[in-house]
Amino acid sequence: MLVVGVAVALIALLLDGGADRHPSSHGASISSALLHTRARARARADSQSAGAGESVESPEIRRLIALGKPIYCAAPHGNEVALTFDDGPGQYTWLAIPKLRRHGIKATFFIVGRNIHLLPRALREERALGAVGDHTFTHPLLTGLSAGEAENEIVRTQHVVERASGGPVFLFRPPYGALDATIENIARAHNLLPIMWTVDSRDSLGANYAEIERNVIEGLRPGSIILMHENHGQTIRAMLSIFAAIQRKHLRTVSVPRLLTDDPPSEAQVRAGGSGCGSLFRPGTGG
Repeated sequence: MLVVGVAVALIALLLDGGADRHPSSHGASISSALLHTRARARARADSQSAGAGESVESPEIRRLIALGKPIYCAAPHGNEVALTFDDGPGQYTWLAIPKLRRHGIKATFFIVGRNIHLLPRALREERALGAVGDHTFTHPLLTGLSAGEAENEIVRTQHVVERASGGPVFLFRPPYGALDATIENIARAHNLLPIMWTVDSRDSLGANYAEIERNVIEGLRPGSIILMHENHGQTIRAMLSIFAAIQRKHLRTVSVPRLLTDDPPSEAQVRAGGSGCGSLFRPGTGG
C-alpha cells in the first residue's frame, strides 16, 4: 500500500507541476500574439528567478570546466546561495519537490544512477526546480576504483540522468567528496564540472533536524554551496526553517550553474580549493 500511495502522490505532483509550467494551455482561445508575449514574459521571469542557464553551459561554466578543478563556492559578491541535494531520487523526493516549489526555492540535485528507476519521472521535476547533476551510478568511493571503473560509474550516470531529466548534464559530485587527479581528469574529459560544497548539513552523518537547521543556517552567506540529501526525513523537516532564514538574510536561492554564472569564482580562488572560500569553508565528510 505504501508503494501505491507514493505512486499516486507522485502522479498528482507531476500533474500539478505540469499545470504550473503551462499556464497558456487554453489553446485557440488565446491569440498567437498574446501567447508570444506571455512566453517572452515567462522567459524573463525564469531568467530572473535563476531558471536560465541551468541546461546550457555559460562561458563562465566552460571556463571552470577547463580548469579541471573542483568548485567549493562562488565569489561572495552577490546575494545568491545554492542548496544542493544528493543521493536521490528516493522515498522523500515526493515530499521535497512540492515543498521547494511551493516556497519558490531553487535547488540542484545530484542523482545516483541506480536510484532513477524508483521515481524516473521525478528528474524532470527536479530539473525544473534548478539543475541536476551526476553523483555516480552506485555511490562508490571513486578513488578506490581503477580508472576504468571510475569512468564507467561517472559516464554511465551522466547518460542516464540526461535521458531521464530531458537535458544535458555537466555537473558532477563525487561521493564522499573523494577526488584525486585521475577523477578530475575523467570529469574534464567528459565535460563535467566537479562540485563540492561550502557547508555540510551533516544530515548524512545522523544530524537531527535541529542540528541540520543550525549547520545550514550558520553557513548561509553569499556564494555558499550547501550540502544536503533528499533521502533523509530529518532534512525534509528542517526545510521550512532554512527557507525562513534565507529570507531573513535577504538571500536568494539559485541553481549551482546560475550561482557560478552570476558570481563566478576567480581562478586563484578555485586553485585554492576549500580554503578559497575563506571563513565560509566548513569541511565535512558527506556527499
